[in-house]
Amino acid sequence: MRYYIADCHFFHGNLNERMDCRGFESAEAMNEYMISQWNQKVRPNDEVVILGDFSCGKAEETNEICRRLQGRLYLVEGNHDYYLKDRKFDLSRFEWVKSYAELHDEGRKVILSHYPTMAYHGQFHVNKEGEPLTYMLYGHVHNTFDEYLIDRFIKETRSLKRMAWLNHQAVEVGTPCHMINCFCRYSDYVPLTLKEWVALDEKRRKEIDQVVEEGRIAEYF
Repeated sequence: MRYYIADCHFFHGNLNERMDCRGFESAEAMNEYMISQWNQKVRPNDEVVILGDFSCGKAEETNEICRRLQGRLYLVEGNHDYYLKDRKFDLSRFEWVKSYAELHDEGRKVILSHYPTMAYHGQFHVNKEGEPLTYMLYGHVHNTFDEYLIDRFIKETRSLKRMAWLNHQAVEVGTPCHMINCFCRYSDYVPLTLKEWVALDEKRRKEIDQVVEEGRIAEYF
């Protein structure tokens, strides 16, 4: 099984009171909860793709976190992953470390980047039923106003009509845009499969629509 998650920020205690307002009493309590949530889902042979900002701890601290987490780990490097530059960090715990990656999962192409990519490779690829063949998974923006702007971009893009060939005929369709923020708090710090992220993302963006309709954007983000 393959899972995805972004922006865990192990050891980043400030996120309990600022920005994310995670609410744990300490960085240690946050770390323990995230490890527990992770290991309840992930088995030793499962794959977990981390979409950046895995840890803000030092090399040896992050080594210990990696030893305790189950699964085969893959890292798309984020802007806070400074431990990677320390020779004391055990890089062998990661199957690979990349700044950008593309892979196939569940019959779909998956674009992987810490930073949201508005025009991603394969964006316009759909099957005969018009269903997306490519998803862009990202992190970095957490649940901030930037995520709201990305949500607006997605909706604006999808609303634009264009001509496409479906079932051997030209038809007017919306423009594909399937970007998913795999922010760890959205899943209660549990890595999710692509299918699970797609379902959660659809539900969450409907909630944003409701917030916008009620004029509560300022308090939501």
